[in-house]
Amino acid sequence: MHRSSELTCGGLTVPAAADYVMSKETFSAIRPTMQDRFLRALILYLVLTVLFGVLERYFASIPDQPRFRRGYWLDSFYWFLTPMVIQILSMGAIALVLLPVYLLLGRSLDWQSVLTGYGWAAQLPLWVQGLIMIVVGDGIGYWTHRLQHAEPLWDYHAVHHSAETMDWLTAVRLHPVNDIISRVCQASPLLILGFSPVAVEMYTAFLSSYVAFIHANVRWTYGPLGYVLASPAFHRWHHTREEAGLGCNFAGLFPVYDLMFGTFYLPQGQQPHNFGICGEPIPENLGAHLLYPLRRWLGSSNRSQPNEV
Repeated sequence: MHRSSELTCGGLTVPAAADYVMSKETFSAIRPTMQDRFLRALILYLVLTVLFGVLERYFASIPDQPRFRRGYWLDSFYWFLTPMVIQILSMGAIALVLLPVYLLLGRSLDWQSVLTGYGWAAQLPLWVQGLIMIVVGDGIGYWTHRLQHAEPLWDYHAVHHSAETMDWLTAVRLHPVNDIISRVCQASPLLILGFSPVAVEMYTAFLSSYVAFIHANVRWTYGPLGYVLASPAFHRWHHTREEAGLGCNFAGLFPVYDLMFGTFYLPQGQQPHNFGICGEPIPENLGAHLLYPLRRWLGSSNRSQPNEV
């Protein structure tokens, strides 16, 4: 079979251009089974626990922060819930969004056609598609994130900001509705443009680890590089309740979006403190997290104020 280019990833030769026909078996090797999802999440959890444990000890933003802080085990549960449940629900939601659009555009719903992509985007090597999707997706994520800091989406996003002690596991403290909305908003436009849904898979482990890292209790700012790539200090300022840090640093990876739209904040020589939401704290249990939006709508919970956008 003719292939214009290819990339080896984890022992698997992944097609890198649209003229490579991808089978369901190839996609299944990239898209893990439930058992694979659990094992990968477990291995990454153990590795990052050790790695970030060392960084948080020797480069701490808040030196005396407890290792097993309040909510640590709840966030550990979220770590496994995300790949085993939320990601699967997100794929279903994305499919529901794309189906009428694909039908309207007259695109084939054949499995191989969907995986390969469409048009000019599908002609690019997969690794290039993946990089483009990460950069453009972060721009989409910037505006999605800003919308989540306004009503009514704040009711869901507040769960992520409810952690009053931040470390790397805070990254996965997300209400399922918040997480699904983010994934649908970021993925759907790119897939409609014709990018392959497989393209970003080769970066998944790195992206998951890096998003966790920028929540870690680490004081790094990256110096001048901090204007290009999100640092832990950059994102931790986003989580502070301090007035100076409200309504800032919405980008997940590339601060250039905050620089472009006037929401960049990274003061020299200072580290953020006082995390959490303004108003009544959310109890540290899964049920309280899941029911928080409903309690607010029913008026049984004092309404916290969204961080300013």
